[in-house]
Amino acid sequence: MSTLLDNSPLSHPLRHVAIIMDGNNRWAKQRGLSGVSGHEMGVERVRDILDASEKYDIDVLTLFAFSSENWKRPELEVRALMSLLASYLKKEVKQLKERKVRLKVIGRRDRFSARLNKLIDDTERATVTGKRTLVLAIDYGGRWEIAEAARELARQVQRGRLRPEDISEDSMQQYMCMPELPSPDLCIRTAGEQRISNFLLWHMAYTEFYFADCYWPDFDGAAFDMAIRDYQQRQRRFGKREEAGKQSA
Repeated sequence: MSTLLDNSPLSHPLRHVAIIMDGNNRWAKQRGLSGVSGHEMGVERVRDILDASEKYDIDVLTLFAFSSENWKRPELEVRALMSLLASYLKKEVKQLKERKVRLKVIGRRDRFSARLNKLIDDTERATVTGKRTLVLAIDYGGRWEIAEAARELARQVQRGRLRPEDISEDSMQQYMCMPELPSPDLCIRTAGEQRISNFLLWHMAYTEFYFADCYWPDFDGAAFDMAIRDYQQRQRRFGKREEAGKQSA
């Protein structure tokens, strides 16, 4: 199967793609498997989509792996997810280094075990020189991120390092989870759901959205190609009017 690239550059270059990986449990249930089996297959898809993003020269791939609300799931499932995360980091650190991919984890860290926190820190340090970035949003919520940034700005004002009138979008951005990275150009969500689910609220003001009907374990390289093809057919205006001559008749 030919891909969108065909050895030619994208008409709309993609720097950052974010993905809400949804449907692992439903995928497993359809097949009479355990929810853990669905999550295990979901991890395999992470590897595939990381490969697919590389061929499009995407600088940043952000994956919503575990939301703040996911702690409400059954304890057995949460333990399995944490175990899968630890296993992924142990197995993939060598590959990430070889492929020059930097790992960055965003989200709360206070509810993780000391062992998992150390593993995250070690993997981030081991891959720090990577040219591309894989961001894993774990125990993450968009409202939490904005509140954390606001609290830090309040501390700066309290300490006399910042005047309230000097607070701007730029100063707010400095205290977000990934201030050094570009905002997502495209956000993909699987499983047919069409909602943002508290993901990257600050960062996706002008992000394009693509909703795939398939569950995450079925979202392969070909499905990723379809999402990129759809994105390439759009005109991003960032609040501006459509250019003359490009309006539909």
